[in-house]
Amino acid sequence: MVMQHVEGQDKGKLVLFALSTCGWCKKTRALIEDIGASYDYVYVDLEKGKEREEVIEMVKKWNPQVSFPTLVINDEKTIVGFKEDEIREEIG
Repeated sequence: MVMQHVEGQDKGKLVLFALSTCGWCKKTRALIEDIGASYDYVYVDLEKGKEREEVIEMVKKWNPQVSFPTLVINDEKTIVGFKEDEIREEIG
């Protein structure tokens, strides 16, 4: 799995599962960067074979519908979709 890291302020452990072609995923990434938080992300659609299956299983734990974007905060809270107010409240 190719997890990318974006530097920023430590606002907790943020992991974004996204699709490279998803407009809402791009908006979510831009919002997190606007807030200035560091985070990790993976473009699920760019993974192949076994790695892709592993990433999808990870997403299923947090979001059984496997929809994107899926943002996991501190391994305990999940925000599915682009929910600007909720994201700002959690990490802003």
